[in-house]
Amino acid sequence: MEHTSRRLMWHGMCLFLLGLLTGFVEQRFANVRMGLAAHLEGVMNGIFLVALGAIWSEVRLPPSAKSIAYWTALYGTYVNWLVTTLAAVFGTAALSPISAAGHSGRPWQESLVTAGFMSVGVVIVASSVLILWGLRPKAAH
Repeated sequence: MEHTSRRLMWHGMCLFLLGLLTGFVEQRFANVRMGLAAHLEGVMNGIFLVALGAIWSEVRLPPSAKSIAYWTALYGTYVNWLVTTLAAVFGTAALSPISAAGHSGRPWQESLVTAGFMSVGVVIVASSVLILWGLRPKAAH
């Protein structure tokens, strides 16, 4: 279990670093506002994974459910940063009209970013529900 906690923390710090590095280049993106969002997604999702690693031993789920929670948390956090970064590069407006501020990408770019954001939304909610279920009082051993 300690190994999984450390892996979550490692991934959290890796994503945190990706977010910091994204901040250095956000002015070069087609959509600077979305570049800022990508920077913040990396930093915040990295912090989330570090925190999740710190409490991972308290999440009480069957092994298969805990594995799903782990992999969906990683998918949701990394892909959130990646799709937000792609949206900044492409200058898309998909599912983010406030950050788009008059930008739009090619139809395939808009579709890719929309699909990415939708998948992240579903996956990160599923992961959060599993983790919350594993932290309920009755789940304690």
